[in-house]
Amino acid sequence: MAAIPSEGSRSQPSQASALDLDPALIQKSPVLQRWLREIPDVAAEIANDPSFRTRLRSIYTQANYGSGLQIGVEEVRLARTRFTVSADYRSVQRPAWGTDLRYYVRPLGSYVNVAPVVGYRSVKVNDESVQGVNLGVRLLVVLSRTGGADLSVTQTWVAPGSDREVGLSTVSLGYALTRQLRLSTDFQRQNSRVGRDDRVGIGLEWML
Repeated sequence: MAAIPSEGSRSQPSQASALDLDPALIQKSPVLQRWLREIPDVAAEIANDPSFRTRLRSIYTQANYGSGLQIGVEEVRLARTRFTVSADYRSVQRPAWGTDLRYYVRPLGSYVNVAPVVGYRSVKVNDESVQGVNLGVRLLVVLSRTGGADLSVTQTWVAPGSDREVGLSTVSLGYALTRQLRLSTDFQRQNSRVGRDDRVGIGLEWML
């Protein structure tokens, strides 16, 4: 007995005729099939498609106490949520490392977004290690979507409320050189009760 064609397969040829499309072309194109079944909300999809990409970083850093290399991973999205995870390690005269969880309050496709930051970080102040919870906020301004160019400003505090509290103010600018490679520059100021350190960095990011 011949199979009875589904409702979708019966409607596609008639829709193809109405649009003057070759039915064979529709059979080969999942995108056309989807649009014939239901017109998608393109604006909503763009809004929720991340305007940034996950990146692997390698940054040369220079501070008033020495130079070194910083490696890390940025903006690993957790499933299809607005949460991302980032981690880094800096090898200089005063090593530092940490990991942060961010939650973007606006849809990930937004050109301007804000994220509370919660994490754990280790920094050094006058050769003394300070470790603790890292709390703050991040502002992301996307100049070109999907990693083309963006600017971020992050303010966090390590061990907030304690007598060893350290403030970290970071400004980062990234610009894509190719579809997968970006040039990145950083400036960070570290403030504590015993002094202030400034650090600048420049390097490359590989977009995943």
